[in-house]
Amino acid sequence: MSHPPRPEYRLLAELEAAFDALLEAGEAVAAAYHHRPTACWIFGEPEPVSVERAEAWLRHALLDVWYQDGQDGRATRTHVGLVAADEALMEAVARANAAKADFAALLARIKESEPELIPEAKAVLPFRHPELHDHLRGQGLARVHLKQCWRAIPVAEASLARVRLAWYSSGRSIKRLTVQEAEQKLHKLDTDAAHVRIQLRRLAGIPSGEPLAQVQRQAPLMRANLFYREPLDDGRTRRAMNVALPLFVPSADGRLPDHNLPPPQPPEQRTRARRSDEKLEDEPFLPSLRVYRYR
Repeated sequence: MSHPPRPEYRLLAELEAAFDALLEAGEAVAAAYHHRPTACWIFGEPEPVSVERAEAWLRHALLDVWYQDGQDGRATRTHVGLVAADEALMEAVARANAAKADFAALLARIKESEPELIPEAKAVLPFRHPELHDHLRGQGLARVHLKQCWRAIPVAEASLARVRLAWYSSGRSIKRLTVQEAEQKLHKLDTDAAHVRIQLRRLAGIPSGEPLAQVQRQAPLMRANLFYREPLDDGRTRRAMNVALPLFVPSADGRLPDHNLPPPQPPEQRTRARRSDEKLEDEPFLPSLRVYRYR
């Protein structure tokens, strides 16, 4: 008598199918561009871009879902550029983004119910495409980078008058911590080390109910400011978005809107003035954890 598949195997099978759909949708975008090529600008490359170069770059950008040897697990590779898109290409991008959203939702379900499946999924998914796997393994790319799978392709929802691109290097995420949580994190470090003991003593000297902030600096990223030709239905005339992948812009004539050329590297120094209402102290209270006190 055959037994029904165990829930975790069913989830893994669903994830494999979603991964296949995601890659097929990326291929379909590349095929739509090949069928009717339009203007393309690639960050850091001279203009004009040849059709062959645009096709190869776009396909690589859309199907780049692998770790490279030595890549930091938290880092993602970026492919910044602009693509003029007719209706068919915009529809193909919408389907690709839907496939990415399905994959992300399934991944979230697995992380919630069967988190131990995630490492197995990373190991199994490359074998869905054996010829690809063999080629990738030769280049040291045989592990799937899940975030690079599900991150959405940026899209302008209406035709643009212009695009202004700029580095954003002041980003940071701030997570509130309790004194008890900070203490637990310090205890996971080498508590025999003098600098950790000093921080534990410092922590013991503040009220147990005081909120703390753990700050994570974010890697510089490219932001695009979109200026619409006509106001949108809700009255907006512009929008800002991060662009780690090619930005697809609706274009009836196959041409790109006016755009600037941002510098090849992000600025060394913080680009935005420090806000006068900055709530955190200037110096970290627990340097090993990047934890600050509120002013």
